[in-house]
Amino acid sequence: MNESVLITGANTGLGKETARQLALKEETKKVILFCRNQVKAEDAKKDLEEQTGKRIFEIIIGDVSDANSVRKAVEKIKEPVDAVILNAGGMVGKTAAKATPSGMNELAATNILGHVILVEELIKYDKLKKVVLSVSAEAVPGVKMLGMKPVAMKTSSVDEFAAVLDGTYFGHKFDATQAYGYVKYVTAMWTLSMARKYPDIKFIVMSPGNTGGTNAPDNLPPAMKFMLKNFMMPVVFPLMGGMVHELEVGAKRFVDGISDDRYESGVFYASKEGKLSGDVVDQSTFYTDLKNITFQDNADKAIHRFIK
Repeated sequence: MNESVLITGANTGLGKETARQLALKEETKKVILFCRNQVKAEDAKKDLEEQTGKRIFEIIIGDVSDANSVRKAVEKIKEPVDAVILNAGGMVGKTAAKATPSGMNELAATNILGHVILVEELIKYDKLKKVVLSVSAEAVPGVKMLGMKPVAMKTSSVDEFAAVLDGTYFGHKFDATQAYGYVKYVTAMWTLSMARKYPDIKFIVMSPGNTGGTNAPDNLPPAMKFMLKNFMMPVVFPLMGGMVHELEVGAKRFVDGISDDRYESGVFYASKEGKLSGDVVDQSTFYTDLKNITFQDNADKAIHRFIK
């Protein structure tokens, strides 16, 4: 039972819908909206209160791509939280390859840097009790039907993971849609390493699946954005079966992930092989690199090269 839950990127899309669903659960006493923008956070809080009739939402301002911003945000969290959902992220957009002060590119910093610091700071100051859910994607094991190739690193060494994080792994032609899968692989492996490091806390990885109603396509190149929003999502995916579901379904995966004991620590859950929606399964049953504890630890070490 989770009485208090913190959600990053909670002012829109999956984060906001997850907050709404959690608020409707009887045991939920507090939902912390961890957001980058105060105005947008206030708007989301007001809307969530109107939708749920609950006054249990609190706002913490922090930028997950900025290490110092996250550390300052943790200082404002006075009471321990039961669960954390690391939802903020995405493909970022045109600035994905841009270097940040940490040395990570913006894509990696937004999806990984602040989340790692957030969790580790909460643990350091005894402000995290039960569960951490990291958000990943079916882009890691790939979806053959859509031509999405699985992440295929040569060695998954510390150096190779670090190259993904600073962008040098991809050479001069940085493709955010390709790099996204690799960044989410690093996220997953770090989370699985944490599950072994902190056995008293449940660490799981969950993909929301191919979810309609989010702003994710807005970060894609214009032509791809147009095709996805106007053709693939409304027409092609529904016809293919097992390729798309509603926003409420994607968010429910997160709610169930932190609440349901069927979901075990140290596992990456996502759609069945070759699918983007439907039931979730342990991805290591067909993407076996996830089981490699050396790879997991290498991801953790690589991330900490960029954390001062």
